[in-house]
Amino acid sequence: MYVGAFEGQAAVNPVQSVSFVNPETQSVDESFDSGVGKTTLVQRACEALVSSGVGVEGFYTEEVREGGRRVGFDVVTVTGERGHLSRIRDVAGSSHSRREYTVGQYVVDLPSFENLALPLFRNVGSADGGGRKVFVIDEIGKMELFSQSFIRSVRQTLDSSSCTILGTIPIPKGKPLGLVEEVRGRRDVKVFTVSKENRNNLLQDIIAALQNCLKQTS
Repeated sequence: MYVGAFEGQAAVNPVQSVSFVNPETQSVDESFDSGVGKTTLVQRACEALVSSGVGVEGFYTEEVREGGRRVGFDVVTVTGERGHLSRIRDVAGSSHSRREYTVGQYVVDLPSFENLALPLFRNVGSADGGGRKVFVIDEIGKMELFSQSFIRSVRQTLDSSSCTILGTIPIPKGKPLGLVEEVRGRRDVKVFTVSKENRNNLLQDIIAALQNCLKQTS
């Protein structure tokens, strides 16, 4: 089963976010707006799964702050490995040796992201207990989508039945992101609306959806 993404509902309410369930591809994705606490919710769901004996792999995105100022984002694996995803320009510096990918004020460190994230996809389902495993993709967002290898890996994993997936996607703003809309538009996806106000109550619903996916793959 595909258990889905938290996704923001409208720009007028930036804390809104939505989650969806895909009952065929064994995965969970979230789409979100910044500030909704989506990574915390993902982490809490993962903690609950681990405590119930479910294996969890994958990665999440974490803010990096210096002196109270957000200077970028890191990609962090479930096992604790960390690498740069992006930094603001005055922290990242400039590179004349390779193409520069930017999202607003952030410069994306594509090699760092790919070096840490892509091997995780290659190992999905390779270990024992693949059917009782959740793979985390936090997030399928604008920064990550500069990587064509990441896009291919996400599609292959979504179409795989090797494990259940918990992931995040952003709310629609401006020009649509192809893979995000592709995931959001899947017919086998159920959507939950998540906000700062209801996210704690929805945690149990998300865990239940994941557990239901796991039962179907065991």
